[in-house]
Amino acid sequence: MNRRTLLSSGAALAAAMIPGPLAPAAVARPGQEEEPVRFRLPAPNGPYPLGTIALHLVDTARPDPWVPSRPCRELMISVWYPARDCAARPTAPWMPPAAADRYLSLVGVPPGRVRLGGTHGHEGAPVGGPPGPLPVVLYSPGADASRSFGTGVAEDLASHGYVVVTVDHTYDAAAVAFPGGRVETNPLGGVSDYAKALEVRTADIRFVLDRLAVLRSGGRPGVGRTPLPAGLRGALDLRRVGMLGHSLGGATTAATMLADGRITAGASLDGGAAGPVVDAGLDRPFLVVDTPGKGGMENNPALRAFWSHLRGWRLHLTVRGAAHLSFGDDVLILPLLAPLLGMSPAALEEEVGTIPGNRAQAFQRAYPRAFFDLHLRDRGRLLDGPSPDFPEVDYAR
Repeated sequence: MNRRTLLSSGAALAAAMIPGPLAPAAVARPGQEEEPVRFRLPAPNGPYPLGTIALHLVDTARPDPWVPSRPCRELMISVWYPARDCAARPTAPWMPPAAADRYLSLVGVPPGRVRLGGTHGHEGAPVGGPPGPLPVVLYSPGADASRSFGTGVAEDLASHGYVVVTVDHTYDAAAVAFPGGRVETNPLGGVSDYAKALEVRTADIRFVLDRLAVLRSGGRPGVGRTPLPAGLRGALDLRRVGMLGHSLGGATTAATMLADGRITAGASLDGGAAGPVVDAGLDRPFLVVDTPGKGGMENNPALRAFWSHLRGWRLHLTVRGAAHLSFGDDVLILPLLAPLLGMSPAALEEEVGTIPGNRAQAFQRAYPRAFFDLHLRDRGRLLDGPSPDFPEVDYAR
C-alpha cells in the first residue's frame, strides 16, 4: 500500500485525535510506554441526538467488478439520523475496530500509538427529531478513503433533521469491515483506474438508492438479522434526496446525478468531473467547492467544462487557505498523524492547507447543510452571497 496515496486521497485515518486544540502524543519516560494519541470528533451543533446503524448490502445481480472471484458486489453503509431514547444505547466507533487496525497498519502508524474514539451516534436508537419523513443525503468519500471520513458532516446533518447514508465502496476503499470480522482491502494498493472506479461507484450509489426504497416500503434492505431502528422506515423521504462527495466522491455525485434522476441536488467538495456528465451537464442544483491554485477549477479543464454545462441552480465556492484534505475529518486527523509518520510542516500544509482546523470544520458544517436546506427544504439564506461569518469563502455564479 502506498502511504502517500492513502494520505493524499483522504485515507489519513490513522491519528487518533482529541477534541479542541490538536496535540501531539505524550513523550514516554524511560521504562514507560508512550501514551497513545486519542480522538473524538467535536459534537455536532444541531438540536437532535443521533442514532446510527451499519448495514451490509449485497447486490446479487452484479459480480464484483474489482475481484472476479466474488460473485456478488458487497457494500457497507452507515445510516445516521435524529434519534430519541439514546441513554442505554452505546455509541458507534468512528471506524469499526477491525477496519481501523488494518487501516493503521497500511498507513504505517506504529502499533498501539492510536486510539480512535467513538462517534455521537447511538447504535440502533429509535428515530426521533422533527415529525414526518426526513430528507435523505448520500455521502461518497474520496478514492482509497473510508465512509468514516465523512462522519463529521454526516453527524451534523443528522443532528439538524436529515437522514444521511455514508457508503464504503469496497476494494476502492483501503479497508472495509464486514460482519463477522472480515476485512476487505484494495487488492491493487490504491485506485489507478479512475474511469472504472467512477462507473463502479455510480452503480453502487444507484443500488443503495434501490435498497433504501426497499426499506421505505417495509422490506429488509440488507443481509443478516440486525434489528432496524424503530421508526427508520417512515423517516425516509425518497422524494427529497441529495448527494455529497469529497474528491472522487464529488465526481461520483455528478456522474450519478446524470444517470439517476432520483437525486435532487448534489454537492462536490474539491472533486473533479469526468465521464459523460462533463459535456452533458445537469439540469438540477449543483454546488462546486474547490481550493485556490493548482487544486481549483482554474487548473481543471474538465471541471470548467462541467461547470459551463450546468443548466440548473449552481454555485462555485473557493475556500481560501484550504487544501484537498480540508473537507472531511482528515483536517482534524492529519495534524496528529503527521508526527507519527515524520511528515514535515510543509508536507502537512500541502495536504490540509493553512486554514485552521476549526474553521475548516465550521465550513463543512455550515455550507453543505445550507445547500441541502435550500434545495430539499426550501429555506436558508447563507448561499445568497458572501457572509461576514465566513470571510475565507469566495462566491462565483
